[in-house]
Amino acid sequence: METFSAIPVFVAVVEQGSFSQAAIQLGISKSAVSKRVRELESKLGVQLIHRTTRRLSLTEAGERYAEYAIKAYAAACEGIDSVTQLQGKPKGLLKINVPMSFGRLHIAPLVADFLALYPDIELNMVMDDKVFDLLEGGFDLAIRAGELQDSSLVARRLAPCRSVICASPEYLVNNPAPMTPDELLNHNCIHYSYFSGGSEWTLLGESEPVKVKIRGNYQVNNSEALQQAVLTGLGIAKIPTFIVGKDIAAGNLVPLLTEYDLPLQTLYAVFPERRYLPTKVRVFVDFILERLGGEQPYWDN
Repeated sequence: METFSAIPVFVAVVEQGSFSQAAIQLGISKSAVSKRVRELESKLGVQLIHRTTRRLSLTEAGERYAEYAIKAYAAACEGIDSVTQLQGKPKGLLKINVPMSFGRLHIAPLVADFLALYPDIELNMVMDDKVFDLLEGGFDLAIRAGELQDSSLVARRLAPCRSVICASPEYLVNNPAPMTPDELLNHNCIHYSYFSGGSEWTLLGESEPVKVKIRGNYQVNNSEALQQAVLTGLGIAKIPTFIVGKDIAAGNLVPLLTEYDLPLQTLYAVFPERRYLPTKVRVFVDFILERLGGEQPYWDN
């Protein structure tokens, strides 16, 4: 039936809440989306969506149809996933979301090798520190660090994500290195503005955690910009080792308060829960896990 082919378009409009966002997700024009929905309504003989200049809303018939359409679309996707597991070569569009700095430093350099191994995969990588809803964004996979908030996602551990408090040798010439966490209050401590702990740093001592409300004249929402500020001697920062591992090994940055541990986070590959994991997702995760180094990632060597 012709109505079946319109189901993915209708579901995208329902999930995105607009024709334009649905068009972006589907990779077609807004007019094409609107036309398919009108044709669907014509075939069914009912209006499914109320259209206003500000927003869209489902009619009673639309809500009832959406309940079945979403289930039907999910079942069709599971069928595709199941069949692709039987294919000898992974293929199709793979859309992933990765954090900006981690993606640029550690995922982007691997893309050419991955696509050489799997030439039938088309990779769409979105680098952004914002946490997207995977289903709404049409993502097959995301790489995230820290605690996972969405219980509907399946996660696979990739590597530990360690951080270090550090400063440049030039900064330490005029500012004696702190010997205790409290001495951080005497320093210009600059920080990553998206950090979930805000301006409070936690250090793990032998007895109990020590929390310090740091102060500084610079905060930024990009870790590589923070790295550059520390390298130029602006102040002290807490930065993931996947960004500054090379700088510490080269002596361009000096680790501080090394007798204290910092809370350990984890890098995960996460994907929507589904009965059959698409082969294109599985091979990408396996490839990345092998290249990063697992429990001892190469940037910590």
